[in-house]
Amino acid sequence: MKPYIEVRGIKIGENPPKICVPIVGRTKEEILAAAVSIQSAAPDIVEWRADWYEDVSDFSRVSEVLTGLRTLLPDMPLLFTFRTRAEGGEKSIPLEAYAKLTRQAAASSLVDLVDVEASAGDETVRDLIREAHSCDVKVIVSSHDFQKTPGRKKLIGRLVHMQNLGADIPKIAVMPHSRKDVLTLLDATREMWEEHADRPIITMSMGAYGRISRVCGEFSGSALTFGAVGKASAPGQMNAADLRTVLKLLHQDPLN
Repeated sequence: MKPYIEVRGIKIGENPPKICVPIVGRTKEEILAAAVSIQSAAPDIVEWRADWYEDVSDFSRVSEVLTGLRTLLPDMPLLFTFRTRAEGGEKSIPLEAYAKLTRQAAASSLVDLVDVEASAGDETVRDLIREAHSCDVKVIVSSHDFQKTPGRKKLIGRLVHMQNLGADIPKIAVMPHSRKDVLTLLDATREMWEEHADRPIITMSMGAYGRISRVCGEFSGSALTFGAVGKASAPGQMNAADLRTVLKLLHQDPLN
């Protein structure tokens, strides 16, 4: 059996795949209201997409939001993510500011995981992983392609590289333009999981074509999927409650 990553009792990497619900909001009030509404969906993990927040450049304000989220969700694994505009996020940010923000979030004692974009460069990624680990925070190293689906070998190569950099969980999201693209992503996931991975991985194919990839992780090897409560944070995201129902049905005859 493959290793899993355990965060607040949630074992990421054990089937069925875990559900993460993103919070997107411009203001502190919107963000905390979303946290309240999310609780009824009982996600496994909550992601705060800080790139949506209007005061994200002021870490004292960011810390206030994180404190509010931790108060409202005391036992929920919390993932901190600033998704840059180049990778589909809401804002552009200089690399130095991005690294500083991620470092501060990891050191806050308020989050359990941080997202680090592979496009930040190997040196920055390694440094942020090392610093997050020193704070007992896990790291998802992510790569997003909103234009296309690279070939199978390239997808596997990216996942292996992120694993070699020290990511606790490598993550890839790609845009399909055909059913074949979705099958390419799923087959790359399967091969990575069966032949190369020594830790959980996350993959997804976005948009309407890729929706199937968000529910078949138990078959392909993806350990976590993203579902929406309210506003979606990426194209093709399903409602979290519907996602939970589908995953339970598929898990009735588990593969491991």
